[in-house]
Amino acid sequence: MKKLLILLTTLSMFILSGCSNESDRTVTDREGSKVNIPTKIEKIISTAPSNTEVIMELGLGNKLVAIDKYSTDIQGVNQEIPQIDFSNPDAETIIGLEPDIVIASGHNKTGSAEDPFKAISEAGIPVVYIPSSESIEGIYEDINFIADVVNEKEKGQKIIDDMKSKVNEIKAIGDKIEEEKTVYFEISPAPYLYSFGNSTFLNEMIEIIGAKNIFAGEEGWLSPTEESVINANPDVIITNASYLENPTEEIKSREAWDNITAIKENAVYLVDKNASSRPSQNAIKALTEMAKAIYPEHYGQ
Repeated sequence: MKKLLILLTTLSMFILSGCSNESDRTVTDREGSKVNIPTKIEKIISTAPSNTEVIMELGLGNKLVAIDKYSTDIQGVNQEIPQIDFSNPDAETIIGLEPDIVIASGHNKTGSAEDPFKAISEAGIPVVYIPSSESIEGIYEDINFIADVVNEKEKGQKIIDDMKSKVNEIKAIGDKIEEEKTVYFEISPAPYLYSFGNSTFLNEMIEIIGAKNIFAGEEGWLSPTEESVINANPDVIITNASYLENPTEEIKSREAWDNITAIKENAVYLVDKNASSRPSQNAIKALTEMAKAIYPEHYGQ
């Protein structure tokens, strides 16, 4: 019965979409796929919080008809609209909402061999993908793409310009710092440590600040051993594991970590989890917090 409903809805939308092709335009999404989208966008579904944050900053919260469950903590988001499963979206629900576009994330495909939005695309609803960007430049391009898709290019450029201004301000200070501190950034605590190396926007942020990631010699997201952290002896430890009751004290209390410079000098800091984990304009908040934590004497406290 459910498959029949999807089929009937798909057929009706296909017929309707055939009447409005003249007003469509073709865009190339951030994965490189060409997608036909309506010129006028009134109903949007966002499937990742980073994309939702950009949409909200563009002033289009009223056009969101559904979001993923992780977007519910974003300020200003309508809590009454449907929430869809991040990696297993319900095609019938989404098709029934009749969105003009679905703005999806590469994270939606994690752990799945197939495109989780295939049924939605086949129903005639445009789905554009934005992979999780590995650089600040990539974040700029993501914002520019979303702004273009929803016909708010000027607002998008303003967001990007504001970001670039703050990045340049911090980089100007970071470039003059001579005594480079080493930093360990912990995303997940012991015993399942999680951090990152090169080719990540967080590593780039540490470099902009004028410091060095202890795992800069490795690529991407990684699960280091406690021994590797201890041996690297970081000057500063940063965590965003705010779901723990007291993440900084948990790190300081670990056995065998007491000789790490960051522990001895009480240089263990918590930064905003969302700002430091979502590649959107709000990454600038994390950049500022990290700068002040690592070099309070240069960036203020």
